Amino acid sequence: MGTDRRADGGIGAGWVNDEPVNGVPVFGDGREGDSNGVGPEGALYPEDGFTAPPPAAELTEPQLEALLFVAERPLSRREIAASAGVDRATVDARLGDLEISLRNRGIRLISSGDQVELVTAPEAGSLIARYVGSDAIRLSQASLETLAIIAYRQPVTKAVIERIRGVDSDYTVRALVHRRLALELGRAEGPGRPILYGTGFDFLERFGLTSLDDLPALDAEVAGRLAAELADEAQVADEARVANEAQVADEAGGAQVLEADATAHP
Repeated sequence: MGTDRRADGGIGAGWVNDEPVNGVPVFGDGREGDSNGVGPEGALYPEDGFTAPPPAAELTEPQLEALLFVAERPLSRREIAASAGVDRATVDARLGDLEISLRNRGIRLISSGDQVELVTAPEAGSLIARYVGSDAIRLSQASLETLAIIAYRQPVTKAVIERIRGVDSDYTVRALVHRRLALELGRAEGPGRPILYGTGFDFLERFGLTSLDDLPALDAEVAGRLAAELADEAQVADEARVANEAQVADEAGGAQVLEADATAHP
């Protein structure tokens, strides 16, 4: 019969010949248990030198900072929770602590939806630009106008952008997507299912924001124009939905007529 080293340095009875018998751990008095020292009916046998399983994993602020530092992309809260073996509430709490700790340092924590990432502080931008040997990409007035509409109105279609600006914006939108300042978020439900545009981490990093909540408040006149466009787009979507439902109903009615005619004239 083998021995098992206790956590406190003592010696207790262990498995028979230090091995499980027929795949089942057997204690010194012949009692069976599992590999955690749990016997029949889940009872622990501490006198045999077995201790309870280790407590649930914890996520400390330094661990979280290190994980985000080595990550090559933004991480979702779910990914962090799965990697650390903790629940979502613990991840949210540690992220809040880390955000506060980094406020006066050269690294910032930014978030976009469910994802988070570490970036350099905005005030260090010029120094970093000199170090890497290039200045930040300059945006034209048209690009700034288009990007502002996308940022404040997202998700937004190119048609809405062009209605607000009053000019064709196809090239400008494509250029912003190419620079990753704008992203394709999906497609609208309206006719033709146009692409919906929004912003992501590159936009936040470029303008020194931690989230879209940090965007400056809009001028009242501009906010009114955006609200009007929102109402118009909603009306267009409703009209398209009604027209589509009517078309489906007409097609269904026509099919019933044809079916009835075929039954009457076999």
